[in-house]
Amino acid sequence: MAQIAVIGAGMGAMAAAARLAVAGHRVTVYERSSTYGGSVGRFERDGFAFDTGPGLLHLPAVYRDLFVKTGREPLEECVELVQVDPSSRHLFADGTDVLLPDASRAGVVDALDAALGGGAGARWGAFMDRARETWDRTRRPLLEEPLPADTAALRHDRYPALRTGLLRRTATTLGEVADRELRDPRLAALLGSYALSYGFDPLNAPASAAVLPYMEQTFGSWYVRGGMRALADALYRRCLARKVGFVFRAEVTGAAEKDGRVCGVELAGGRLEPADQVVAAAPVPAVRWPHRERDAYTGRVVVCLALRGGRPAGTVHRTVVHRTDEALPMVTVLRPDDPALVPGGAYESVTLTATVPVAEWTGAGSGHTGAFADRVVAAAEAAVPGLRGRVLWREVRTPADTLRETGTPGVPGPALAGAGGDLLPEPNRAPLPGLYFAGGWSHPGGGLAHAGMSGALAAGLIVEGEGFRGSQ
Repeated sequence: MAQIAVIGAGMGAMAAAARLAVAGHRVTVYERSSTYGGSVGRFERDGFAFDTGPGLLHLPAVYRDLFVKTGREPLEECVELVQVDPSSRHLFADGTDVLLPDASRAGVVDALDAALGGGAGARWGAFMDRARETWDRTRRPLLEEPLPADTAALRHDRYPALRTGLLRRTATTLGEVADRELRDPRLAALLGSYALSYGFDPLNAPASAAVLPYMEQTFGSWYVRGGMRALADALYRRCLARKVGFVFRAEVTGAAEKDGRVCGVELAGGRLEPADQVVAAAPVPAVRWPHRERDAYTGRVVVCLALRGGRPAGTVHRTVVHRTDEALPMVTVLRPDDPALVPGGAYESVTLTATVPVAEWTGAGSGHTGAFADRVVAAAEAAVPGLRGRVLWREVRTPADTLRETGTPGVPGPALAGAGGDLLPEPNRAPLPGLYFAGGWSHPGGGLAHAGMSGALAAGLIVEGEGFRGSQ
């Protein structure tokens, strides 16, 4: 039985901590803030509640597996999962309106044919066939196994792009896939929305990002009753039940090293907490070697709106408003049907999200928050008619808030093959023996499900050692 220190109390950290505790280790989590959950945050005021991080869960099997492996109560006994159907409504710049059913390949094809015409559904269906091939080629190394020492195979794009044009060249970016294979600006915007939601620019993202719409349309979208924060609450309770210790307001400044391996963590003020192994699941510069960051990685502006007037019957949970504005190409509108988020039936809780470059929001020039939020609300009015007249108050969250609360302003995307390996996160095993990484900046990257997988991989490497090869 080893003493293990976990840095950070985000979802990847708690996923690792719970698994390690079940394996018989003594686990202590050190968190710089006053609470757990990391980016799975919550804002509350006047009886309204809002998710300030992920609003939906994809690949719920990750957390089902976590709860099965760490206790008697399965996930569905700890939280109420609600499948979101329709999965999304899309409002395109030309006024086209389409509803996409959840986890129904044939239903999506039919919906696109009915709304867009011209064989749009068939082209999307053929694209999804190629996306499935990409998923099959990359699923295990990018999601279920520790990152291999030799990543050469993952540095090349695994999407089987069609060869088009006189030179029979294949598409290398998601934008090129849209132009050559989808041939409709609305389908291109639909495809791009999946990349944007994870913080990738579709014009530059590798074609292998086709796995993002495949993952969602195949495995579905799920909401946690009471808000996504309820999932973090349930995981925290599971950690406590497994005797994981938590120390809040404890900033880790570095990892202690002795005889060439980790021997504990150093806290602000100079105190050393001994440990046999350390899982770093939060960005600590003195612990994490400088990781490769995209030149212009992204964060989120989240506008929480408290509205007078109840949520109309038949309202879609998620609407994506597509725009031609390069500075605001997409606004995601979440309107949960959840009484726990409002003070009564005469009110509605709505969350608006836009992806932004973090460089514009964390420096001295970030004083345009109010004007930008006005533009986000104006765009969202396409999804919520009369929106501005219903606003009681609003709260705006920017990458500066993300930096203050989590230690980094950006929101990492999931691992993707291609792009010369630039979108492969740090491996879960560090060069320093006894040090491991979990969380969104580590393999397999960002996203709620991916964070849970990172915790499983880090814990597996500690428990099973060099022979660990991931889930089977």
